[in-house]
Amino acid sequence: MSALPARRRAASLTEMVEYVLPQHANVAGTVFGGQIMAWVDLCAAICAQRHAGRPCVTAFVDDILFKRPVRVGQVVRLRAELIATFRTSMEIDVSVTGEDTLTGEQWPTLEARVVFVAMDDDRKPAPVPPLLLETPEDHRAQAAAEERRKARLAKR
Repeated sequence: MSALPARRRAASLTEMVEYVLPQHANVAGTVFGGQIMAWVDLCAAICAQRHAGRPCVTAFVDDILFKRPVRVGQVVRLRAELIATFRTSMEIDVSVTGEDTLTGEQWPTLEARVVFVAMDDDRKPAPVPPLLLETPEDHRAQAAAEERRKARLAKR
């Protein structure tokens, strides 16, 4: 049992919007995958730090699935949500949506799962508050994340 009080998922929910400019795009006029990954990392970092109340670093990127590109002049919308907590780490899902602001069309662009570790003042892993599990879905998500964590650690 953690000495830190549990925190609600909504308290760390993070949303970002990025406008795709020519410097973000490849020769086909679509945003670089690496640029979207950088935005994913940034959005997830803010989410992790909001939950932990301290600096956090990326430890692992579990899944990234690109679905549909976003072009110059369109918008990238990111949403990071805490899925599970462990002793010093947190699993965060990030969904990315493309948007054409001229037509209002929106489409799924990317999904990613990222693990962050909280750091203390000496840059050592620090305990994180547990996630307040309020619904059956919250409990299922935590249990599934624990299974993914076991699989990740078994590969070490």
